[in-house]
Amino acid sequence: MDTTGLSDYAVFGVLLLAGFAFVAAAMTANRLLRPSAPSKEKGKTYECGVDPVGKDWAQVQIRYYVYAFLFVLFAVEAVFLFPWAAVFRAFGAAAAVEMGVFVGVLALGLAYAWRKGVLRWR
Repeated sequence: MDTTGLSDYAVFGVLLLAGFAFVAAAMTANRLLRPSAPSKEKGKTYECGVDPVGKDWAQVQIRYYVYAFLFVLFAVEAVFLFPWAAVFRAFGAAAAVEMGVFVGVLALGLAYAWRKGVLRWR
């Protein structure tokens, strides 16, 4: 009987338990070591993105988040593209087609955002 498969699962199980134990220990240490000074001010409701201005509330525009999301999207694309370009010749034509599909899907997303007017700064 081949027990290598079972030993792989055992290693995975031990690592999984070690991960849970580490998280539990970190959260327990956090609870024991943190300063605790509850007050009425700390208990007030706070909503991120809405700033009190005078008597009314001024809402932060969604376009800031859209630009940040698009930046992250294309930064991730660059993370995938640069290493691939460095070893392009070793991969061959199949990898070039796959990368073309990847860039094409991202280009379609950019075209969709452009067509919807998301990229227009008003």
